[in-house]
Amino acid sequence: MAIAIYPGSFDPVHFGHLDIIERASTHYDTLIVATIRNPQKAQQLFELDEREEMIREVTAHLSNIKVEFFKGLLVDFARDHDVRAIVKSLRAVSDFDYELQMAQMNHRLSGIDTFFMPTSPQYSFLSSSLVREVARFGGDVSSMVPTVVAQRLKERFAK
Repeated sequence: MAIAIYPGSFDPVHFGHLDIIERASTHYDTLIVATIRNPQKAQQLFELDEREEMIREVTAHLSNIKVEFFKGLLVDFARDHDVRAIVKSLRAVSDFDYELQMAQMNHRLSGIDTFFMPTSPQYSFLSSSLVREVARFGGDVSSMVPTVVAQRLKERFAK
């Protein structure tokens, strides 16, 4: 059984993430969407349980998706779940430098390969931080995120 992992902070999940999840899920028996609190990102908007709930809702149509939280090294989590591949998305060439280093380190530590998927062109500009910023200032994010996520963003910033 081929199990892959798609890790990220998903704060919040947007259509670029969903595009990768849907496409990657066709190549693996199970795709684990693994949420993490990224220590390199200063502040989180949604708690991990809220992010996981949103991901579950927007991927409910896919029968081979698991959503889980992890902390620590990705490769340790991957080994514990018998993961054979890490899926990473690339929006632009600038993403590649960092992601290549991570892929090489992960392989060195575990022997697990990373597979890069380019984001579909219509989503290549999206990032969770940009979505948060637009939503924070009352902008319309309905073309960037699933309806349930747009609603949660609206509620969060109404406070």
